[in-house]
Amino acid sequence: MKKIAIGSDHGGFELKEVVKAVLEKEGFQCIDFGTTDKESVDYPDYAEKVASAVSSGEIKRGVLICGTGIGMSMVANRFPDVRAGLCFDIYTAKMSREHNNSNVLVLGGRTTDKKTAEEIVKTWLNTEFAGERHQRRLDKLNKIEKKIKNC
Repeated sequence: MKKIAIGSDHGGFELKEVVKAVLEKEGFQCIDFGTTDKESVDYPDYAEKVASAVSSGEIKRGVLICGTGIGMSMVANRFPDVRAGLCFDIYTAKMSREHNNSNVLVLGGRTTDKKTAEEIVKTWLNTEFAGERHQRRLDKLNKIEKKIKNC
């Protein structure tokens, strides 16, 4: 069974539970890094766990959810080899995979309804990276990342 990391803060907890059910129905084993309820927590703690698992290669893909998704995106994209895409509709989910080869899907728990989230997740899971000219851009992104590390 394919593994996928998932995490949320309190603002994304309810949607996380919905997304977990979708992922499991699609054949994924969810590795849930929390949170476990709607009590207030700090989003960086959960984003770090998921992004670290993806960055290390331990798990190939992840999903992060907070109130808007912005904070989770900011944390996740600080990790090497993580390409987190904040998606709010089917089109952005498709483009994040097809053009940017995103390996972390980010959603806003307060900005995305359950039906839309389900459609986004399915689209993101089933869209392949197009490669070609898009790979050239990702190669440039990796160069920038390496250059910054060496500063």
